Amino acid sequence: MGKNSKRSNSNSNSDVAQSTHPSFFIGSSVIPIINKLQDIFAPLGDIDDRFTGLRLPQVAVIGSQSSGKSSVLEALVGRDFLPRGCDICTRRPLVLQLEKRSAEIGNDSLEWGEFGHLPEKRFYDFSAIRREILAETEKEVGVNRGVSDKQIRLKICSPNVLNITLVDLPGITKVPVGDQPSDIEARIRDMIMSYIKQETSIILAVSPANADLANSDALQMAKQVDPTGTRTIGVITKLDIMDKGTNARSFLLGKVIPLRLGYIGVVNRSQEDINNNRPIREALAYEEQFFRDYHVYRGLSDRCGIPQLAKKLNQILEQHIRNVLPTLKTDLTSQLVAAEKELRAYGEALESKGERGAMLLNILTKYSEAFSSEVDGKSQAMTTKELSGGARIHHIFQSIFVKSLEEVDPCEDLSDEDIRIAIHNATGPRNALFVPEVPFEVLVRRQIARLLDPSLQCLRFVYDELIKISRACETVEMQRFSELRRRLEDVTARFLRDDVKPAERMITNLIDMEMDYINSSHPNFIGGTKAVDIAQNELKTMQVGRPQSDNDRVSSAEESKTLKRGWLEFSFGTWVGEGGGRLEATMWRSTSTTRTWGVTSLFGIRGSSVGNSSKRHAAEVVHDITLAPPVIQLKNPPLVLRPGETETEYQVEIIVTKLLITSYYDIVRRNIQDLVPKAIMHYLVNHAKRNLLGTFIEKLYRENLYEDLLREHDDVVIQRRTTAEMCNALRQAVETLDEFVADVSTLSSSDSMDALPNFSNLSSNSNSKSST
Repeated sequence: MGKNSKRSNSNSNSDVAQSTHPSFFIGSSVIPIINKLQDIFAPLGDIDDRFTGLRLPQVAVIGSQSSGKSSVLEALVGRDFLPRGCDICTRRPLVLQLEKRSAEIGNDSLEWGEFGHLPEKRFYDFSAIRREILAETEKEVGVNRGVSDKQIRLKICSPNVLNITLVDLPGITKVPVGDQPSDIEARIRDMIMSYIKQETSIILAVSPANADLANSDALQMAKQVDPTGTRTIGVITKLDIMDKGTNARSFLLGKVIPLRLGYIGVVNRSQEDINNNRPIREALAYEEQFFRDYHVYRGLSDRCGIPQLAKKLNQILEQHIRNVLPTLKTDLTSQLVAAEKELRAYGEALESKGERGAMLLNILTKYSEAFSSEVDGKSQAMTTKELSGGARIHHIFQSIFVKSLEEVDPCEDLSDEDIRIAIHNATGPRNALFVPEVPFEVLVRRQIARLLDPSLQCLRFVYDELIKISRACETVEMQRFSELRRRLEDVTARFLRDDVKPAERMITNLIDMEMDYINSSHPNFIGGTKAVDIAQNELKTMQVGRPQSDNDRVSSAEESKTLKRGWLEFSFGTWVGEGGGRLEATMWRSTSTTRTWGVTSLFGIRGSSVGNSSKRHAAEVVHDITLAPPVIQLKNPPLVLRPGETETEYQVEIIVTKLLITSYYDIVRRNIQDLVPKAIMHYLVNHAKRNLLGTFIEKLYRENLYEDLLREHDDVVIQRRTTAEMCNALRQAVETLDEFVADVSTLSSSDSMDALPNFSNLSSNSNSKSST
């Protein structure tokens, strides 16, 4: 056994020696770039939160609890440094950077570790590294068994490692133990998914050989995000404790769950070995001897052992980085441009009053110019998805205000009965001989008054749009100064409200002007003659097909004869005859015989006579009373009195009145449709464009207000500092890639490429070797 151990140790040493050979250390020129980028971005926290779409290549190590992940990582390092236990050992993601160092630099060649949160402190004692990991974990999640997605960064420098960067993630657990959270499994799975779903991540899926490999949690999760297996490496641990008569050859050959990057089988230290502090060097020697002695794995030497896993990880990560490097540089450059633009928007901190005054005037000017540009449709931020700015105001004028007025019927709320009653009321105690002008004027004024409300609503709509425009004009600089933004909004709103008042007065005056003077001489007014002709035609049309009595025929004929004889044109109270002479309305006087009118009273009867009745004596009157019949009592008139004539009364007059109202209302409506938008544009919109900046300067551009208006919010100060840090990190990252771009191009030569097989070659070559 001692001889075998000696042989194993010598072989192990030869492997270490071989790892220092340039042909073996394939990724020495590229993998350190990613390590340096990670160091650059580490002080900024989670890179996924800070830089959208930026993903660095990495190897994510996943596996179920007690699958042997920690043993694999310690074997790759060659030292014990990870927490151990029967529960979850890894409770925070551990970013492990393995960095190859030369063994020819004296004492500095010693192995050491360095944490990201303690950048100036080196740990030469790996037990101290374990204690620091535990302390940092408990600092974040406490002493319970909870988990956190906040990373712990650890760099290990050693001459006995290859350049590899791995992320050790918490082990997948099924059932909460002790004081673990009830949703511990969901938390861990979500954390793992956030790493392995990225296309730039290589998945190292660790599964124990003494469990059902077909149901491996790690392989199942890897398959969800990498169904083709193009970026997943399978690691099968604990091959030495499988049931007798079983082996993992079919899995290593990829016959059960194929993976293009293949599988690597390893032998872990047992828990007894760990408890007894068995050196990893001895464990590696035992692993080598195990694969040499177990004939099932003899033909799979390239798929077995920790050295092969380290070599494979190094090669795959190298190739993977070279594939994503051009895209990574483009992403970093675009992120840098965006960050610098954001930083310029925050501007520099203002120190002197002169700087503050210049900044304030610049913001006020830009705001006013943006307001005018939005109204005029010249904004650079014009949207193509919906109407905005002045286009919305035009839509309010033409598609809402004008169209709504055109759809109004002026006689919609006027029934024939309403017009008939209006005609009766206009005649007073007399009967109407002609169409009176008063009903027309009263009714048309009432319809004109209806135009006031929609006109004021149009004004309110435009005011609301201007408020929206003012809020959309907020410049990037204004985000720094919350007090200035608030005061600007207040001044703008008050300024627009003040402009609404003269516009409202003008619109009200327009309606009052139309109501105060009914211009019946307007050239577009229909006039009386045409209205009467149209009314006659409509009346005849209604009577066609209806049987007429003799009285109807006589009445219709007389009415037609009368209208034809003299009523050719109506002009408020005067009818013009055919010969051009005016016919004045005259009252017919009764030539009837003398009548006596008598009125009863509480004191008897008082009468008046016509002619000789006044000469009668009182005795005769008393004699007449005794012989007279009973007094006729009249009914008291009701409170609401309506005419009792038939519906055919004033038919022509009703039609004429409707025609006149409609004709004149259309004239007024067109005037209002034209003048109201002009009033709103003059008194509100254009006035705001011309005088908004002057109002800002008058109200806000004062030296005693500089400090209050330009006081930055704490969030803005923090955001500027954070953005500046991002810019610095991105600049360093771009410079780092620029320094290595020539070397990366050189690696594309034939000799280097022969030593760097791509993903497909790695799996195909392995299959060919195993088949032989």
